[in-house]
Amino acid sequence: MVFRVSIVLVALLVLIAGVAPAPFNDVVQTALAQVVRGAGWLYLLIVFMTLTFLMYLAFGRFGSLRIGGEDAEPEFSHASWLSMLFAAGMGIGLVFWGAAEPISHVVTPPEGLQPQSMDAARASMRYAFFHWGLHPWAIYALIGLAMAWFQYNRNGRGLISDMLQPIIGHHHRGWLGKLVNIAAVVATAIGVATTLGFGTIQIAAGLQRVFGVPAGIPLQMSVIAIAFVLYMLSTTSGVDRGIKWLSSANLMLAGVLLMAVLVLGPTGFIFDTFTTTLGSYLNQLVTMSLRMSPFSGSTWVADWTIFYWAWWIAWAPFVGSFIARVSRGRSVREFVIGVVLAPTLLGFLWFSVFGGTALWLQLFGHADLVQALGNGYETVLFTMFDSLPMPLLLSVLALVLLVIFFVTSADSAVLVLASMSTDEAGDPPSSRKLAWGVAIALIAAVLLLAGGLDALQGMITIAALPFAVLMVLVMVSLYRVLDAEYNRQRRLAQRARHILEAWIEREQAAQEEARVDAVVEPTNSKP
Repeated sequence: MVFRVSIVLVALLVLIAGVAPAPFNDVVQTALAQVVRGAGWLYLLIVFMTLTFLMYLAFGRFGSLRIGGEDAEPEFSHASWLSMLFAAGMGIGLVFWGAAEPISHVVTPPEGLQPQSMDAARASMRYAFFHWGLHPWAIYALIGLAMAWFQYNRNGRGLISDMLQPIIGHHHRGWLGKLVNIAAVVATAIGVATTLGFGTIQIAAGLQRVFGVPAGIPLQMSVIAIAFVLYMLSTTSGVDRGIKWLSSANLMLAGVLLMAVLVLGPTGFIFDTFTTTLGSYLNQLVTMSLRMSPFSGSTWVADWTIFYWAWWIAWAPFVGSFIARVSRGRSVREFVIGVVLAPTLLGFLWFSVFGGTALWLQLFGHADLVQALGNGYETVLFTMFDSLPMPLLLSVLALVLLVIFFVTSADSAVLVLASMSTDEAGDPPSSRKLAWGVAIALIAAVLLLAGGLDALQGMITIAALPFAVLMVLVMVSLYRVLDAEYNRQRRLAQRARHILEAWIEREQAAQEEARVDAVVEPTNSKP
C-alpha cells in the first residue's frame, strides 16, 4: 500500500509541476511565505533542541548503549562508515555551495552589515559554518539513531512509523503508521529528485566550462541517463560493495581536490579563516541558533537559515534511513560523535578552503566572483578555479567528484526509498529498487524540461513543518526506549553483582569453616 500510494502521489505532483509550473510555483511560494512567517521560530527551536538532545545522549548515561545489542559488531570500518555518511549526507551540496554561499552572503550579508565589507566576509563564513555544521547533522543523527535502534534492538522494519511505537502503540502498523510512511517516502522522492536536478545543472555547467559543450537540455538529459545507469549498477551490487566503494573513492578524491586548492590557493589566509571562523561560530552558536529578525523585518533568516533547516528536516528520513542501515554495532556515543562531530569538522575544513579562497579572490581584487554569482550559483566554483594555477585540472577533479557524489546520493536514495516502501525488514527486492531508480530519474528529467524544480523545492520546505513536529515525538520515543534499555542493563548488572557477591560470601564462609575444621581436628586428636 505504501509503495502504490507513494508512486501515485509523486506522479501527480510531478505532473502538476510539469504541466503548469508557473501557477503551481505561485501557490507554493504563497504558502511557503505563510509557513515561514508563522512557524519559522518553530524550526529554529526544534533544531536547537535536537542538537542539545543528541549531545545529552552522547555524553550522558546512555552513551555506552550499543545499536544491535551488547555483543553487536560494526559491519564497516570507521573510514568506510564515515565516507558513506559524508557522501549520502551532503557531499554534492558542499561542492555546489562551498564557494558560492560565502560569496552570496558577502553580497547580501546578514545582521544588517555593509555588503562586501570585511565584517560581511567574517559573517559570511560564520553562517556558512552554521548552515552546514552541527545542526543539520544533528537532524540526520536523531532520525538515524532512532531508526537504527528500533530496527536492530526492537526488531523493527526500518520504517519511520516504527519510531512512534512507544507513543502510539500498535497503531504504528495501522493506517496512522502507513500515513506517516507515505509522507516520508513522497518527501524523500521529491527531495532527492529536485536535488539531483540541481546537481545535473551544475555538472552541465562544469562540462560547458571545461569542454565547451553547450549546457542545454540535451546535455542535461544525457547526464541524467548516464547517472541512472551508474547508480542502478551501484545499488544492485549492494551497500557492502558498490555504495561502499564509491563512497570511499569519493572521500579520497574530495581530499585530493581539497589539498590541491589549499596548496594552490592562499594557504595562510585559509588557515587564518578556519581558526577565526571556528572561534566566532562557537562563541555565537546559541545566538545564531535562535536568531529571528522581528524588529528589522529582514527576510535573510527566512531565506537562508529557516530554508536550510526545513530542507535538512525534509531530507532526514532519507539520510537517517541510510545512516541507520550502515551503523549497526556502534555505541550511542560513537554514533553521535561519528555522525555529528566528524562530518561537521570536515565541512568546516571544506568551507574554509573553498569559501576562504573565494573570499580572498573577491575581496583583494584577484577575481570578480560577484559577477559570476549573477550568472548562477553553479558558475562560481569554476570561475574561482580560473583564477588559480592549473584551472583545467581542478575543474576536471571537481567534475568527477560531482558525478560520483551524484551517483552515491542517488544509489543511497534508491535503496532507502525501496526499504521505506517495503513492510519487511532487510534488503528490499530488486524490482522495487528498479522502480524507484526509474522514478527519480524521470522526475528530475521532467522537472528540468518543464522548469518545475523551484516549486517542488518550496513544497518540500512546507512539508518539513509536520516532520519538525515528528522530530519532537521521536525525541520522546527514543528517550523512553533508551531509558528502558539502560534500566534493564543496570538491573541485570545489579543481579549479576549480587550473585557474584553471594558466591564470594559462600566461598569465604566455606573457607573459614574449612580453616576452623583444620584447627579443631588436630586438637581433638590429642590423647
